[in-house]
Amino acid sequence: MTDTGKISRPRYDEGCLGAHALNFIGDRWALLVVRELMFAPKRFQMIRAGLPGITASVLTQRLGQLVQAGVVAHDDALGLYALTDAGRALHPVLRELCRWALVMPGHDPTRFISISALMISISATVDRARAAGLPLRAGYVSGKEGFEVALSAQGMPLVRAARAPAGDFVLEGSGNALAAAIYGPGPQALASAGLVGLRGDRAAAQQFSALFRLTPQTRSSSDSPDETEQALGASST
Repeated sequence: MTDTGKISRPRYDEGCLGAHALNFIGDRWALLVVRELMFAPKRFQMIRAGLPGITASVLTQRLGQLVQAGVVAHDDALGLYALTDAGRALHPVLRELCRWALVMPGHDPTRFISISALMISISATVDRARAAGLPLRAGYVSGKEGFEVALSAQGMPLVRAARAPAGDFVLEGSGNALAAAIYGPGPQALASAGLVGLRGDRAAAQQFSALFRLTPQTRSSSDSPDETEQALGASST
């Protein structure tokens, strides 16, 4: 394997730290591949399922580049790709991109969104003042992927992958259906319409989903860009 401290062909021949970072993760799809691996290791086809616009050959190239860069590790025996510590450290970068996107025009929330993308977006769209200290735990299931979400004392969502998620309530559906339950009229209405499955406390599901909005969030003085969410753990997919 190539030395992970180097890249074969720098894309940007500059001393800028931002340009240096983009030499590792600046190719098209690279950060989105990282996004799909943020919460659990995955096999090739599951990564691709979360990136419906990518071809198999491009995904193969990006995974190879990310492995070479030391952002992703590949277990040849199990066929699993997983983020390294350097890869997991990109979580706040993805969160801040989501926050930045909230002030940019043209976002269409009806277009495809994977469950991993949704789990990252909630950290950018939570109303932290209202969420702080709420003892609610949510479960989300989409296809073969499951997640549990709790709230920190500061109101940040704490996300972990879970094969059989539990909580005050569990919502099940596609990434887009779950996004609509969180950002739209709420899970009770969508469950009544048969668009999502809802088990557990319906009032808690409605209260939890009301904490998230697709609008720019006001930062507190303690909300620094390098603040990272705590992980509750991860499981292989």
